[in-house]
Amino acid sequence: MKTVYRILVVLCAMLLMPACSSPPRNRGEIFDTRSRAETQLELGNRQADRGDPGAALFLLDEAMRLAVLTDDSGLRIRVGLSRSNVFFSMGRSEEAESGWNAALDEALLSGNRELIALSRVHLARGRLLSPGGGTAAQSVIDEVTRETAFLRDRLSVAFAWTVVGLAEGDLGRFDRAEAAVRRSLETHERNGYFELAAFDWFMIASFRSRSGNTDGARQALEASMALDRQVENPWGLASSWRALGDVERRAGNPEAARAAYLRAADIFRALGNSQLAEDTMLRIGEVAND
Repeated sequence: MKTVYRILVVLCAMLLMPACSSPPRNRGEIFDTRSRAETQLELGNRQADRGDPGAALFLLDEAMRLAVLTDDSGLRIRVGLSRSNVFFSMGRSEEAESGWNAALDEALLSGNRELIALSRVHLARGRLLSPGGGTAAQSVIDEVTRETAFLRDRLSVAFAWTVVGLAEGDLGRFDRAEAAVRRSLETHERNGYFELAAFDWFMIASFRSRSGNTDGARQALEASMALDRQVENPWGLASSWRALGDVERRAGNPEAARAAYLRAADIFRALGNSQLAEDTMLRIGEVAND
């Protein structure tokens, strides 16, 4: 607050405007800034979940600006982790890792053990999903399990369980992978985070498909699509239709695979994502050559 007030005084002196004689911002205004930052963070995360990284970064950049204004270390860390997640989804791995490490450094400096743990979970997931990361799957499970003991926020705990599930899946332990993600699913469904719950079902479908459980994979994808329809998440729907095409293709059902791929391509195209639409159409061509 003192720093903000000094800046206002300097600006008054420079501009010689009587309007600058108003008092400094009160605590209520600071709380309003923090509230707006939290809103931007939530909206940014939602756009990321809906497959729109450009919109997500726009919102998260504003969230970071507002977080800087409040000088709230915890808020800066959480926004930084989310921004880095978006970078990672865009293939900008170096920027993502740099952001996660910056968040960890700030958490260590502040001594906030929960945010230290959350930052380490994000870094562990990055290692797991990076090229060649599967070799570190067991170490990721060990680290994330250890750090989860320090997490209190229910969404953070759910996120940690999804990382454990992904690592278990990399090790081919699909029953354990599904069990881990189901713990995340319970939290998301119980608290109304249906977009996240839909993605949990999507991951479960992947585990079941890779283990040869075709019927179970179909059921999980149907559950995922039902939730995405409920919250009108076309990105999730397109992803699930394409995954269903993959499942049907592996099961030797070419017509069902083509129908699912066409549905996915139509939705991707309507979203304006021509690259994914074209990629999905290429899969239809591959079905004919199977």
